[in-house]
Amino acid sequence: MRGGQVAVPAGVPRPAGAASAPDRVRGWTPQGPLDLGLVLGPLRRGPADPTFRALPDGSVWRSCRTPAGPGTLRVTAAGGEVRGEAWGPGAEWLLEGLPDLLGAADDPSVFAPRHKLVALARHRRPGLRLTRTGLVLESLIPSVLEQKVTTDEAYRAWRLLVRKFGEPAPGPAAGGRLWVMPAPRTWALIPSWEWHRAGVDNKRASTILRAVRVAARLEEAVGMAPEAAQARLELVPGVGPWTSAETVQRSHGAPDAVTVGDLHLPGIVGWALAGDRDADDAAMLELLEPYAGQRHRAARLILLSGRTPARRAPKMPRVDIGRL
Repeated sequence: MRGGQVAVPAGVPRPAGAASAPDRVRGWTPQGPLDLGLVLGPLRRGPADPTFRALPDGSVWRSCRTPAGPGTLRVTAAGGEVRGEAWGPGAEWLLEGLPDLLGAADDPSVFAPRHKLVALARHRRPGLRLTRTGLVLESLIPSVLEQKVTTDEAYRAWRLLVRKFGEPAPGPAAGGRLWVMPAPRTWALIPSWEWHRAGVDNKRASTILRAVRVAARLEEAVGMAPEAAQARLELVPGVGPWTSAETVQRSHGAPDAVTVGDLHLPGIVGWALAGDRDADDAAMLELLEPYAGQRHRAARLILLSGRTPARRAPKMPRVDIGRL
């Protein structure tokens, strides 16, 4: 899922009676093209994410723990119109935030490509917008799980923990396969052996436990500028620049929150823009300097361009601590 893209079918009409009537419905007309798979793709944590589904009828489903309670959202786009359907206590909150979720607060017109590769990637992806969920923990916790492990390990941990300690999502929930992530108190009460079974080491588990103890303060960061929000997140021991950037990219739709400390991104950016596969964070930031204010968008477009160096080293070894 490099670049945060999810394949969303063009759309097959949903059979009548295939889902229960939503609690709330909202229509919205985006300004300009909109690609649901590109906009919402970064919210999916692996192909079996229990909080996210893209279905053959062209709909994208996601479950959330909103400030008003659990909610399920179904989004479809056709003919330049978007339809949002929502279920559960969080239905109204989800539909109120639907435009921001689909990039209404984002302004891609201010982005000026400085490289041919970036310009071409933008031309080919006119429907790219940066999502803004307005929720911090739902992006922070899986980002912590992704620290220093393979994506497969992190996705497995997220899937196991959400299914075991979360709750079924309200409404039809994409065929009954969606789950709402645990509440902060539930995360705090997960026994140590369950973290171990999910393959989560003590360092990452402890970081999540520290974060959920100050969940209310972290959620307040939604009202801050992305830089200030990152600073607040990084007050939690175990949350560094990599994790805070990965969080505000989703919670705030932060166009300049470039991810530093990533194992692969500097080499990909270096190779795409300068033919330097050995670029480090400093070199990457220097190459992205012409995009100041829009560095995250530039990095996404580079990832979406598909221009990546051939692998010449073994993948990060996978270690399932649940079997140790």
